[in-house]
Amino acid sequence: MSAISVQLPHSLRTKITEVARQDGISVDQFIASAVAEKLSALMTADYLQKRAARSSQDAFEQALAKIPDVEPEDYDRL
Repeated sequence: MSAISVQLPHSLRTKITEVARQDGISVDQFIASAVAEKLSALMTADYLQKRAARSSQDAFEQALAKIPDVEPEDYDRL
């Protein structure tokens, strides 16, 4: 582990402390989790953008053509 010093507005620190206490975790755990969630979201968006750049309409249509043209089961209807 490594330490980092972050300046936060008092109101934000108060809310973090309150939520961490409600969740039964430390402020450090809460902040680490929040940072991990943000990184995950950013990395997912980056992955999806890169994946979309490799896609093609033709490959999409070929994949759709493999799906049978049948009515859905009753439990699977909208």
